[in-house]
Amino acid sequence: MVKGELPYGWERNVTDDGTVFYVDHINQKTTYTDPRLAFAEEIKDSPYDFRQKFDASSTALQVLMGRDLTGKYVIVTGANSGIGFETARSLALHGATVVMACRDLDSAKRGKAAIQDELAQAKVEAMYIDLSSLESVKAFADKYIQLGWPLHVLILNAGVFGLGFKITEDNLEQTFQVNHLAQFYLTKLLVNVLMESAPARVIVVSSESHRMSTLSEQHLVEDRVCPPKAGGFWHFDAYNNSKLCNVLFANELNNRLLPHGVVANSLHPGNMMSSGMPRHWWIYRLLFALVRPFTKSMQQGASTTVYCAVAEELSNVGGLYFNNCCRCPPSNAASSKSMAAALWSLSEKLLDRIDRLRVQ
Repeated sequence: MVKGELPYGWERNVTDDGTVFYVDHINQKTTYTDPRLAFAEEIKDSPYDFRQKFDASSTALQVLMGRDLTGKYVIVTGANSGIGFETARSLALHGATVVMACRDLDSAKRGKAAIQDELAQAKVEAMYIDLSSLESVKAFADKYIQLGWPLHVLILNAGVFGLGFKITEDNLEQTFQVNHLAQFYLTKLLVNVLMESAPARVIVVSSESHRMSTLSEQHLVEDRVCPPKAGGFWHFDAYNNSKLCNVLFANELNNRLLPHGVVANSLHPGNMMSSGMPRHWWIYRLLFALVRPFTKSMQQGASTTVYCAVAEELSNVGGLYFNNCCRCPPSNAASSKSMAAALWSLSEKLLDRIDRLRVQ
């Protein structure tokens, strides 16, 4: 006999002839199968022994079907549009308290309103963060900590693509700072909250582009990952390198925090989806528009992020890379433990230097 309450958003009904059926009000579906059967546990020889339940066609809402995330607190960076918005929306519709951490606060507030129009009781907050400013990152973290909320899932989704060479106010190359260092810094600032909220997860949205990175262990130096001058700069190379940094960061973070009940995984959401990333150059906007009929929807793009954030089989499993809701091997460079440790040390060094300059 199946015991326990129905998952969030579900209702049990009985027809006049005694037939029992179940209504999923979130996904607006009806089934004769008790949704609690979805939570049966498999007997496994290893925590890494899990089967694929979803694929490239799955949506975030399908991954969450039957789940009740009430009491869970989630931060999603870059949640005002695209994959980030669908991630935030899907989690909020299933009971999680979601903080949309965004640079465009007006857009984030519109996103919040859209989610609450769909589900009035959805718990969503919009908070300002500008990843091109480490001061803004610290202000966001300080504000979150002051709220006294726990943090069960930190989703590092924000990213930029196709930007020309630009130095931020922190004297760092923009793509490297936004895609890696600022999110490394945000995690560092919130690490105590994550550990106090354990079990907790950090999900880093990377890309298959990490396989095209030109970085190697010998070249993992500041001038290569964060070039100080425009000479020789190529935005594709900067993006690919930053995506490799994402995987390396997630792996090293998992190595450091797993003993404290916090796991970290990285993922590829999908290829050339119609998001805001190509907005910086008309050629990319045209290219993305042409391939749009052949790529994932935003809901499908958010599915792997959501899977890594909520899958029960990943509750104590980290240091992995996912694509299409399935574990897959990253590049050889991304699998390097020594490169992951070296990147961590370099990131700490850059943050320490910036802190010293602020004091002077």
